[in-house]
Amino acid sequence: MPELDTADSGAARRLDDLLGRVAAGDRQAFESVYQLASGRLFAICLHVLRDRSDAEEVLQDVFTRVWHKAAQFDRAKAGAMTWLSMMARNRAIDRLRAAPPRPLDDLSVADEIPDFAPQPAQVAEQASDRQRLDGCLDTLEPRRRSLIRLAFLEGASYEELARRIGSPLGSVKSWIRRGLGQLRVCLEQ
Repeated sequence: MPELDTADSGAARRLDDLLGRVAAGDRQAFESVYQLASGRLFAICLHVLRDRSDAEEVLQDVFTRVWHKAAQFDRAKAGAMTWLSMMARNRAIDRLRAAPPRPLDDLSVADEIPDFAPQPAQVAEQASDRQRLDGCLDTLEPRRRSLIRLAFLEGASYEELARRIGSPLGSVKSWIRRGLGQLRVCLEQ
């Protein structure tokens, strides 16, 4: 399907002439206008409406109007492609405005949607667990407590921790392993 290049003044003049012939009832000229402009006009409709079937219907309406109103085209005021584009844009906007507002989703299905938020009992249990963990962390030597917090709560790697505190990697791993053992014993009590 040929497409109109608006930078080509020859093609623009041809479209202007074709619209004049459409005004006189020339079906062949109408078909040529459709072939030259329908792709661009459809893109305009689709851009405004965001729905392919609505855009197709508006495009059909636009070309029906072109057939009936081609005599209103005045090349002294605007080029044919501009006139057609404005018609397509305006018809698409009219269609958008005429559409009934979309209803709110049916809220009756809300009862069927699972609630993944923690229940009050779970929240209380988590708070209790957190207090126990904080209490057990407080019993650790400050260096082990700090390394465990950095490794497990902030996601720091063993290598990163060793660089931060300037200690050998093996020592950092050993301190964390011993601290975790102490935590396990404390939490099991």
